[in-house]
Amino acid sequence: MTEKQIYPSLNREHATQRAQLAPKADEAFRAFSAAVFAEGALSVKVKQLIAVAAAHITQCPYCIRGHTKAALNSGASREEIMESIWVASEMRAGAAYAHSALALDAMSESSHRPAPSEKAAAA
Repeated sequence: MTEKQIYPSLNREHATQRAQLAPKADEAFRAFSAAVFAEGALSVKVKQLIAVAAAHITQCPYCIRGHTKAALNSGASREEIMESIWVASEMRAGAAYAHSALALDAMSESSHRPAPSEKAAAA
């Protein structure tokens, strides 16, 4: 018995099924994507590097593969791609650090105070 992959490989059949099941949404999404990644104030290469970083933050394996290849095809170097991944890493870790303010705020609002045993364990 073969193990089923968590993320199946994308293929033409999937694209066809999506288009058949929701043709208007599929067409709108394709047009939106084409407009977003078209040359504009930002170059296609810069847009693809942003997409590589965003894909790593959202952890979408399909987006990581697709936008990494698109970045290479738009002229991005391997070093530029890796730097964009490091930016994503900092942003994801930075968000966790920044959001600790929510936990600190919740702790300050809480009426729970450590029991003597908790205080001793912390010391």
